[in-house]
Amino acid sequence: MFGIPGKQAVTITDRAAAQIAKLMAKDGHQGLRIGVKKGGCAGMEYTMDYVDEVNPLDEVVEQNGARVMIAPMAQMFLFGTEIDYEVSLLESGFKFKNPNVVDACGCGESIKFDESLTKSD
Repeated sequence: MFGIPGKQAVTITDRAAAQIAKLMAKDGHQGLRIGVKKGGCAGMEYTMDYVDEVNPLDEVVEQNGARVMIAPMAQMFLFGTEIDYEVSLLESGFKFKNPNVVDACGCGESIKFDESLTKSD
């Protein structure tokens, strides 16, 4: 993991932890795996999937009954991210406050990272 010893890769707000724990309990999932994939108008998109089995290569973050796994290929993109859960009149969902994002599309669904993170030598 691209981390700092003693510091979690991502932080989870109390609202997000409560929602993740609720989703885990609903169908007996082990947690949520977070990743990134190519797509969207800005170049990358976040992914979230239920997890029934923990991958030993995942970075695992646990907080207040919630468990989030970070897929290996996404770890460098998500380090330092705060995961929140917001509810408004029109929508509700997880929001990512990611210091590694340099641009996002107008709808907020697609993101762009610094070129140094996305280049593969």
